[in-house]
Amino acid sequence: MAAKVMTKAQLVSVIAEKAGITKATADAILEIISATAKAETKKNGQFIIPGLGKAVKSQRKARMGRNPQTGAAIKIPAKTVVKFRVAKAFKDAVVPPKK
Repeated sequence: MAAKVMTKAQLVSVIAEKAGITKATADAILEIISATAKAETKKNGQFIIPGLGKAVKSQRKARMGRNPQTGAAIKIPAKTVVKFRVAKAFKDAVVPPKK
């Protein structure tokens, strides 16, 4: 069974407690960070959160695929996607490198 994932309300509570601010202020800060990340990634192609990672806008090329039900070849069009690249410091803290 998977562990329970932290909800937005729980994250807001942790931020408010650690920073000594109200939950409303913590929620507003979280919303500002989210909105800024979306706007900057859309405009500049990436948004970096120091110590955590960066969101990067990437182009995916058109390619040929297969319909799994019929096996027929289908053309998958090119599209823009967003990827999140985890910072090395964050990755090493969560999953220490093997020696």
